[in-house]
Amino acid sequence: MYNITAVIIGMLIALMVFFNGMLSQAVGSYLATVIIHTVGVIICFIFISIKKQKIFENHKLPVWMYLGGVIGVGTTLFNNMAFGHISISSILVLSFLGEITASLIIDQFGFFSLEKRKINKKKILSLLIMLSGIFIIFY
Repeated sequence: MYNITAVIIGMLIALMVFFNGMLSQAVGSYLATVIIHTVGVIICFIFISIKKQKIFENHKLPVWMYLGGVIGVGTTLFNNMAFGHISISSILVLSFLGEITASLIIDQFGFFSLEKRKINKKKILSLLIMLSGIFIIFY
């Protein structure tokens, strides 16, 4: 079930990059990013209302937990800026390379209090195969 959902999400991300990129070309990258996230906030408020979840509960969350939002805005903005200059497949494959690289580093050193998971030969081979795939896409 979750594997199928992940594939569907991947397909939706490709569509999202396209729609966001077209919006960015129409109104500019910064305004497009504001519009995209405003629409996202509205949709989230609808889901929160449906679930009858309290919005302003006292969670006392550490500040670093909000960094995902900052990264999300940056990701959207940079995708919008890249759109039209490189292909959607290039945007996605380079993003994926960044995700894999960051996750390997996080796993290797156990950042964010996560369990350390050492980089092994299989992971290095997988990364090299991925890099060769990226090379093929570009050339």
